[in-house]
Order: sequence, then C-alpha cells, then structure tokens
Amino acid sequence: MEALFRIKLIGSINQDECDFSRCGRTDRGVSAMNQVISLTVRSKLTEEELTDPKNDEKEIDYIKSINQALPDDIRVHSACLRPPKGFDARFSCTFRHYKYIFNGDGLDIDAMNTAASYYLGENDFRNFCKIDASKQITNFKRSILVSQIDPLEGEKNMYVFNLKGTAFLWHQVRCMVAVLLTVGQGLEAPEIVKELLDISLNPSRPTYKMAHDIPLVLYDCGFTDNVKWTSGPMRNFNVNASVNGLWNDYKIKAIISDFMRSFCNMKYKDDSQKIHINLGDGLGQAMKKYIMYEYRPKLETAEQINSKWRGKKLESKKRPHTNI
Repeated sequence: MEALFRIKLIGSINQDECDFSRCGRTDRGVSAMNQVISLTVRSKLTEEELTDPKNDEKEIDYIKSINQALPDDIRVHSACLRPPKGFDARFSCTFRHYKYIFNGDGLDIDAMNTAASYYLGENDFRNFCKIDASKQITNFKRSILVSQIDPLEGEKNMYVFNLKGTAFLWHQVRCMVAVLLTVGQGLEAPEIVKELLDISLNPSRPTYKMAHDIPLVLYDCGFTDNVKWTSGPMRNFNVNASVNGLWNDYKIKAIISDFMRSFCNMKYKDDSQKIHINLGDGLGQAMKKYIMYEYRPKLETAEQINSKWRGKKLESKKRPHTNI
C-alpha cells in the first residue's frame, strides 16, 4: 500500500478508501506466489475508454510502475484491467492452492499420504486451526479439493504437501501439516486425522505446536475464466530477470549452507535420549516422552472462546470512561 501511495496510484494508504481486498491472507514468514489483490487505482482513461481493450496501450503501465517501487522479492507479473462487475479478490476466488515443502528423512510418506486423504471433502476443521475470537466464527466447515504428498521434482528426498481448497481458517494449513508430520514419524496413526475431524469425539483441539511457517507457500489462487490477465513480453522479461537474480543468490546461499551442514555433521553426534517432534523447521520440538493427542490437555471449545471474548467486550463497554 505504501508503494502504491508513493507512486500516486492511490490517494491514501487506508485500505477502505481504495476498496482493497486480497485473495489469500498469509502468516508472517509464509510466502505467496500468484497472490491476487483488487483495488481501485488512478487511471489515464475515462470511464468510457476503460471499457475498450484498444485503449490499453494508452493506460498507465501499472506492472512496470509498481515493480519499480517494490523490493526485489515482491513482483507483479499480471493485471486485470477490466474485472467482472462486483469482483473481489477474496470472495471471487474459487480455490487456494498451498504447498508445504519438507525433508523426508525419517518419515513414512505412505502413512502421511493415507492421513492426508482423510482431509478431502467438506469437514469441520476447528481442531486444525487457531480460533480468532474477534471474528466470532461459528462455521468451521471447509472444502478440501486436493490433499496429497508428492516428491519435489529435482530435489533428493524432499517432498511437497499439495493442498487445494475453497477457503481456509487461520493457521489451518500449518496445523494440518503438524499432524501429518507426527503420523510420518510413527508417533500417531493416520486415523488420528479422522478422530480430530470428528467433533462429537473431539469437540476441542488438543494442545500441539503448529508446523514451521517458512516452508509454506500460497502457490496459486483460482478465478473464473472471465477474469482476463494481461502482461506484455517486456514486462515478463523484466520480472524474470529480477527473479533469476534472486534465485541465483538463494541457490548460492543454499550451497554454502550445505558446506556448513556437512562440516557440523562430521563434528557432532546426537546422543540425547529425547524425542524430536518434526515441525518442518529442521530443529523440531524436543520431548522426553511423546504424549499422544488422545491424552493431551484440550483447549477450550470454539463456543467457549467466542463466549469469553463477547463477555470481555461487553464488560469493557460497561466500564466508565474518563476524558482527560
């Protein structure tokens, strides 16, 4: 928003004033590719001229202008100059596709895939998310279209959890991955997913840590065919050149990290008796003894969390306010 304001495409960084909406909301540390935002920006054209594609060449080169104002690791590659009436990046989206990348060392991928298959279809995911009481959500049912683990092409012993759904709850993907990783380690059976999806059996979530944020990528967002994207060849060249530069830097850093890892592995031997719960961060959570989800303390139910928040809100309104 600051970049758009700086190049005078919007008159204020207040999102409400430019009808701002984004398709996917990601946690801090989570990457996004093909993220879509919708907003009202300044134009060179009249309302009538905007309706005719022949006038596109006279329009502001939004892609070039915005990319010049953004850091190298954020790029705009396409724009829709004539979105359908009522288009909203969030509510017009037909699916979100997430990818979670992880190392397969010590993991039973077949068991994880069995567990992942239980996510498919419409289910209540209240035990696979963090409840935001301020939103007062009462419907935790979400539809999962694809849920499978595939080898990551070109990378030895690396895998990707492909997850596609119509919408997701707060921290839902990272919670789903955390449970899959315990299955992969043989600490839980694949059927634990079924049990946690059964709200009559588990009305509230057992305590467990979410998977690491860095390996998670919002990979794609889907829209109907009447959303037409455009990007010229020169724009694509500039975007590709910038991305190639980033890839080169990260690839070299990865190789240097491999040097360090090889050296440290020669010097260090893990002889501790602790169990390390895989969280996708390469470190894990150390525990003397693993406690299965079935026997862990449970968080409050969604109804209790929502009710407590409403009570606090009501109490704050009743308190006398003093103007100074």
